[in-house]
Amino acid sequence: MRGGVAERRGAYGLVVVATLSYTCLMFVWFSLPAYLSTIIAELDLSSTEAGVVAGAVPLTYIPLALFSGLAVDRIGPGRSLAVGVVCYGLAQVGRSVATGFPSLLAFTLLIGVGATAVTFGLPKLVSVLFPADRTGLPSSIYLVGASAGTATVFAVGRPTLGPWLGGWRPLFLWSGVVAIGYGLVWYLVARRLRIDERTAENDADERGGTGGRAGGNGTDSALESIRRDLRLILTHRELQLLVVVGTVYLLASHGIQGWLPTVLESRGVAADRAGRTTGLFVAAYAVGIFAVPAFADRYGARPTALMICGGVFFAGVAGMMVAGTLGVVLLGSVVVAGIGVGGLSPLIRAIPPALEGIGARLTGTAVGFIFAVGEIGGFLGPLLVGSLHDATGSYAPGLGLIATAGLVVVVVGGTLRRTVT
Repeated sequence: MRGGVAERRGAYGLVVVATLSYTCLMFVWFSLPAYLSTIIAELDLSSTEAGVVAGAVPLTYIPLALFSGLAVDRIGPGRSLAVGVVCYGLAQVGRSVATGFPSLLAFTLLIGVGATAVTFGLPKLVSVLFPADRTGLPSSIYLVGASAGTATVFAVGRPTLGPWLGGWRPLFLWSGVVAIGYGLVWYLVARRLRIDERTAENDADERGGTGGRAGGNGTDSALESIRRDLRLILTHRELQLLVVVGTVYLLASHGIQGWLPTVLESRGVAADRAGRTTGLFVAAYAVGIFAVPAFADRYGARPTALMICGGVFFAGVAGMMVAGTLGVVLLGSVVVAGIGVGGLSPLIRAIPPALEGIGARLTGTAVGFIFAVGEIGGFLGPLLVGSLHDATGSYAPGLGLIATAGLVVVVVGGTLRRTVT
């Protein structure tokens, strides 16, 4: 699957098609933050309840991510992506008829269940299609597709599509329907191209090449194979450091994207301008996604790139805290913060296939481990911003906490630079 030029072009084309699973997911996921102030008023939510719902998708990753990664490695990315997309599409349709906090939370948690299959299915697909030292660019492609979904819901969904359709409920309904339709189409594409069968063949070849050290041999029981894989994943030193990076990255990313529109509205910014400013953050995020892996892969400096991104993100959020309403300082800080956190996203997914003992065969499980622990931060980010606002009446404490995530990345990136060659 990693052969000539024509095959490589086909691989990129397949990544582009699969990327739509992430684009739809992020539109669905962040349709709630885009309409958070409206939903708070209509469903009579407290800031803490709003923070819980905004962080509910990451919350599902904590118990499910590792097992979802194991499932993706064994089932394959074709069927996994299809099931995941249909699941979150149905959940989005359910959110469109939510009547209060319990039902809204339940359907949002279901979106998280489907999201895990997409989060780990795409890195698995890329790890099979491309060599380990060339996963940066294809990872950037699907992450930019994800950013496109987020940017669209903030910049177009809230100010344009929502009013045109008649409000947040019709927007949720139709975005769910579109996702379900795409999931069915992707299943037909994956089945026609035999993606899961080809993935199984690739994994079998890689398992044979390890001499049984990482994956065992054909006589192992399925349970023993899973135990061996989990033991390797859970005790891998460099992967443990990536878990720390993933935790603070997800705290920062979900905390900012979940609350930025509401924070801006609290400063007197109109809802449509707040949405477009958040879209600017997502656009800068996409710039980081493309620029940072290209630099890191070219110079073989992925840990150094982690450190740079952490410092840039800290500077950006600090600027957002001291800036007032919309102005050059605030907009510049939003862009800087977006580039910094955006660069972290592909690095977290691109590094595991290159780690000794991981490779393409265990990429889904490795990324699942990162997100199983990391999404504790993803849940806490939005929750802490909301609860600290309830306690203090200000968003500044929450933003300050998020800013420190960048400093943690700098420290951990320095440790990785000394251990990863």
